[in-house]
Formats: sequence, C-alpha cells, structure tokens
Amino acid sequence: MSAALQMTAFGLALLSTLFLLLATCTDCWMVNADDSLEVSHKCRGLWRECVTNMQDGVRTCDQYDSILADHPVKIVVTRTLLIAADLLAGLALATLLLGLDCVKFLTEEPRVKLKMCYGAGVILSIGSILGLVGSVWYAVDVYVERAVLVAHNIFLGVHYDFGWSCWLGMAGSTGCFVASVLLTCCLYACADPSSRWQPQRLPQPRGQTATSKMYAMDSHV
Repeated sequence: MSAALQMTAFGLALLSTLFLLLATCTDCWMVNADDSLEVSHKCRGLWRECVTNMQDGVRTCDQYDSILADHPVKIVVTRTLLIAADLLAGLALATLLLGLDCVKFLTEEPRVKLKMCYGAGVILSIGSILGLVGSVWYAVDVYVERAVLVAHNIFLGVHYDFGWSCWLGMAGSTGCFVASVLLTCCLYACADPSSRWQPQRLPQPRGQTATSKMYAMDSHV
C-alpha cells in the first residue's frame, strides 16, 4: 500500500511539475476575447506577446524588454512565484525519487527514505502554494482590469481574458498540492509503524540484585 501510494504521488507530482514548467514558458496567459472579426489571435505571456493571423496562420512574437526593465506588477509577481514553484517542484521530485521504495538507494535505512518522502511532500506543498498564488494573482488582475474598462465604457479595440497557460499554472499547482497531501498525511497513515521515527530510549541502569541490596543495608547499619 505504501509503495503504491508513493508511485501515485510521484506520477502526479511529475505531471504537475510539467504543467508548471509549460505554464512558465508558454505565451498564452492572456488571450483576446472581443475580436468579432476573428482576423487575429493575440496572446500575452510572461516573456513575450504573440499575434497569430487567422487567415494564413503566420505567427509573430514581440519579446519583452530585459528582465531588469520596468514591467507591470502582475508580470513581475507571477514570474517570481512561478520560477520559485518550478525550482521547488524539481527539488521535491529529485528527493521523492530517491525516497521511493523501488529505488535501490539507502535500502538498509527505511526510516531515512520515509523522511525523504515526507520532506518532498513539504517542499511540494510550499511550491504549490507559490504557483497557485502566482496564477490566481494573474487571473484576478486580468479580470479586474477587464471589469474596470467595462464599468467605465472604455473600449481599447480588444479585451483580454486569461488563457490556457494560466489554467496550466493552476492545474499544476493544484496537482502538486494533492501530491503533497498523499506524501504527508496519507503516507504517514499507511506506513509501517516500525519504519516511522521513534525517539531513542536511553539505556536503563541494571537493577540491583538481592545480595547487593542486603550488603547495602548492612553497610548502612
């Protein structure tokens, strides 16, 4: 049961990490939502903005300025949180891989391998929170920006909605969180009690024999 749970968590964590990496690298965090003529398809990502002509399929992209240049807050925050989530998810995957029971690493130390699985779960939970905050931050900012323009009857030629890259970030973060729950709570409940961490007991002093007790009483007298 424990081995099956580990493999399930590893598969889910691997897929979720791929989703996070794709969300970070792809360029469709925002898509145009009000192009009634369907002449072009515009996407904005964390690193560049791309326009695809719907008639001939030609795609052109404009790279953003340097990372050190001034950018909107939503881009800076989402970049930072997604990159941190990617790094933490990768570290958790490497730790979890070494902690799997099917991997011949520290086979004589089952408690150490179990601790590695717990540690990977904690790291995944932190990464999932960062990725989810970054993705939701971006989506909420896009929604608020659109709502403000609509409320003030401002039309800039095109309105944007959050795209599939944003959904990938949310899905990857949610998957990492579910994997962290499997590696911490569920794995602890299913693990062999003998492999769990137990505090070491100090050696007890040997009890006195009956002869030594009688000798001690006679010496006191």
